[in-house]
Amino acid sequence: MRIKFLLLLVFLFAFTLPVYAQGGVKSGPDPSTLRDPDLEKDSLHNLEVAKNYFKLKKAYVAALKRCEEIIAGNPNFERIDEVLLMAGQSSLWLSQNKGKQRPDQYVSFDGGEKKTLTSQQFREMGVDYLNKLVKDYPESQFTKQAREELRMLDAPKQQ
Repeated sequence: MRIKFLLLLVFLFAFTLPVYAQGGVKSGPDPSTLRDPDLEKDSLHNLEVAKNYFKLKKAYVAALKRCEEIIAGNPNFERIDEVLLMAGQSSLWLSQNKGKQRPDQYVSFDGGEKKTLTSQQFREMGVDYLNKLVKDYPESQFTKQAREELRMLDAPKQQ
């Protein structure tokens, strides 16, 4: 009887020990790395539309607006590096009056007041997007292209 009781205690102790070993985990994965599947799908759709505007239609105002929507709504988007490059290039090319849309079609609201950006403001915004790409995503396949754009502008790079 004592042997059975002792074996039962050893058996219970042996199978409950691994459960206690994992008791230190109090939270799941880092929230900044979690991605909402619906938000990712929406951001991917916006990226594809932005690429269509950017590459096929040369509509840089529309491409920039879509990119800004992704950046604001889903900063953890898995392809945010591509979005930053497109936003940077769109801004720079609007500063140079390239494309089929006039830069004054880009309207932002400051309070209840509409305002458009100057060429210099578009340029600064483009440099900011490209610097963010270079700084935050140094291993991205788009970083080399961003550095090249910045080099052509002789803009100060952030390291």
